[in-house]
Amino acid sequence: MAYVRLNDILMFNNDQLKELVKKAREATPKRNFAQSAELTLVLKDIDVKKGFNVNEIVVLPNPTKEGSSLCMLATGDMGLRAKKAGVDQVMEPDTLDRIGTNKREARKVVRSYDFFLADATLMASVGRSLGQFLGPKGKMPTPVPYGAPIENIASRLRSSTRIRSKNQLNMSTKIGDESMTDEQLAANASAVIASVEKKLPQGEKNFRNAIIKFTMGKAIKASALGK
Repeated sequence: MAYVRLNDILMFNNDQLKELVKKAREATPKRNFAQSAELTLVLKDIDVKKGFNVNEIVVLPNPTKEGSSLCMLATGDMGLRAKKAGVDQVMEPDTLDRIGTNKREARKVVRSYDFFLADATLMASVGRSLGQFLGPKGKMPTPVPYGAPIENIASRLRSSTRIRSKNQLNMSTKIGDESMTDEQLAANASAVIASVEKKLPQGEKNFRNAIIKFTMGKAIKASALGK
């Protein structure tokens, strides 16, 4: 069995998640690129009309080689430090203001990066120019105070994934790719599940199902394994 159901509670452990990853991999045709692995969590017994929201940043024990993409909104010394820290893009205030007046370009920027950071002194400006685009996607920047260790912050976010749900009973996130082992992907899935569980009203009792799917593969449900 790839899952355990006790008193109608779907419970997961690493061995069971590893079996789920294995079945998903077997249901995926080979392609000439490393297909992404996605975890979907389906919830139950939550009244979404009461404003249920989850927006968790989870540090993965086994990040992908390329890591998550980062954009830093800063200038001067902080911008230089961000570049040295390997941030993908450093955006200065002038560019920020220009993009904020172009909806198409603003949406493109928001889609292009997994996480945003910003000089804490620029947060008000960020809110005015890009807040309407970043906010709905749950991507408002992490404020970085002067003197903060940008290298450490960037490294943590590089190794992280975001899982988000707004008034819905399902949520999805990337947990790696097919170049990673079943054990690595299962450990990443476990980290995400543990983080989400802490945000649920009844913890593990609110899980209905877990689904893993590779880009071109079939979605495999935990509840269907062992049948």
